[in-house]
Amino acid sequence: MTDLTDHAKNLLSRALCARGPALPTAVWAALGTGGSDATGVTGEPAGTGYARQRANFTGTGQQRNSASLSFTFTAAAGTITHIGLFDAASGGNPLTWSTLSSPVTVAGPGTVTIAANALTVTAD
Repeated sequence: MTDLTDHAKNLLSRALCARGPALPTAVWAALGTGGSDATGVTGEPAGTGYARQRANFTGTGQQRNSASLSFTFTAAAGTITHIGLFDAASGGNPLTWSTLSSPVTVAGPGTVTIAANALTVTAD
């Protein structure tokens, strides 16, 4: 994930100028059908049992999720094409977003899993 949202770009700009922004204390992964620098992930599934998942990362430069992320669905949610990070379990500020390497069609109840070390965050 190298696409920083406008919010994350502003955080980084303030940090580089020693203006000490309030950085997130936790991040949640989200799935959706689109994304942009202004909004992060868009089209999060609603009414399908879906919820954002708390994500923990490790690394010294490039960051990788340290555990798998499992998104559970109780109903069809269509085709999921994007993933992103937010600073809250719902609402909150978008931080980064990216297109999934392969779209996932959720045709009914089930789970979408992102394996440990499969989600990388870089600031290229």
